[in-house]
Amino acid sequence: MMRIAIVGAGIVGLAASHALLDKGHQVTLVDPGNNQQRPTDGNAGWIAHMDVMPLASPKAWRNLPRWMMDPLGPLTIRPAYLPALAPWLLRFVLASSPARIKSSIAAIRTINAEALPSWKALLASLSLDGHLREKGILSVWRDRNHFLRAEDIIARQKNFGIPLEVLTPEDLKEIEPALHSIEAAVLYPDGCHVSDPALLAADLLRLALERGAMLVSAKALAVEPASDAVHIRTDGAVKDVTADRVLISSGVWSRALAKQLGDNIPLDTERGYNATYAKGAFGLSRPVMFEGEGFVASTLDTGDRVGGAVEFAGTQTPPNHERTSAMITRLKRFLPHLDENQPAKRWMGFRPSIPDSLPVIGQARRDKRIIYAFGHGHHGLTQAAITSRLVTELIEGKPRSLDVTPFSAQRF
Repeated sequence: MMRIAIVGAGIVGLAASHALLDKGHQVTLVDPGNNQQRPTDGNAGWIAHMDVMPLASPKAWRNLPRWMMDPLGPLTIRPAYLPALAPWLLRFVLASSPARIKSSIAAIRTINAEALPSWKALLASLSLDGHLREKGILSVWRDRNHFLRAEDIIARQKNFGIPLEVLTPEDLKEIEPALHSIEAAVLYPDGCHVSDPALLAADLLRLALERGAMLVSAKALAVEPASDAVHIRTDGAVKDVTADRVLISSGVWSRALAKQLGDNIPLDTERGYNATYAKGAFGLSRPVMFEGEGFVASTLDTGDRVGGAVEFAGTQTPPNHERTSAMITRLKRFLPHLDENQPAKRWMGFRPSIPDSLPVIGQARRDKRIIYAFGHGHHGLTQAAITSRLVTELIEGKPRSLDVTPFSAQRF
């Protein structure tokens, strides 16, 4: 048995806590709590294991000029933040070469292929199967020409053995009559989502504590290796958490801790926006990706959520919910019955984003007793369960289920 401290009680840290408890380890979660911007609580709730493309891809570059012309569109950079973002953008451009895209696709497919089986195993072991909604996921296009440009991506998915069905507008109308202005659609029948990401996280935390994990409500200020142990300095009542191994999984806030440990990670935040309406307001029966529009719709147990957009502005700039309003206006093109005036809960959160769209999973440069698991971007929920297995293997020094070399912190 080892004493293991996990910095960050988001979805990745929580999944890891259970994987480590399963192995009989003593687990301490270090997390300040009350972080309204962590993506664990406000994401779309998708287990998007059928995704194979990195953000740096032909799909993104095709849409980028149109998006950047609209200050309230799917992707924007606040001008004042551009100097700070410049190194990230340079790496994003480098990650867009054909060779890099090919290697990123291979790595994304490898980890995403294990995403759903890993979640099903984790949820079943904790009797939390009731959180999973296996209703499929739709991708839709309002312009058939744009759909035809995506045929290479669909062909890749088919080659990977990902089940999908190309639908005609008439087929779509039969299964989702509320949708309008759609010229092409693809159904991923084994795509799924969860009841609500915040509810799932709350259950995972509750059960971890019931199983013997401890929670230190504090912010980790530093992770300091010593000969006898690894020490976490905090700003809370417990100033020093001592562990045999430390897992850093605190999203965008992991960057500063990694830098202390000799790893300069190009980690930034894609600020995402959403609005959650009353359950049933959209009239949809499954989640929908609106291709080229920069947003998705989710049918959660707690309400219907439209979310997406990418804004680069750091963690200190206040939200701009004009972006949320613009997203809702665009959604009404497809769901004209939606009442824009209905009260909706609005939210903005910080996706931890790496330029090549691959998470950081591996050992710290300075000390192999410290493991990283952060930077999952849009796939934090999707990849959390398989990540928990990989970090457990790293912590225990066991053979890896998957090759984690593409996710190394030292790849930069």
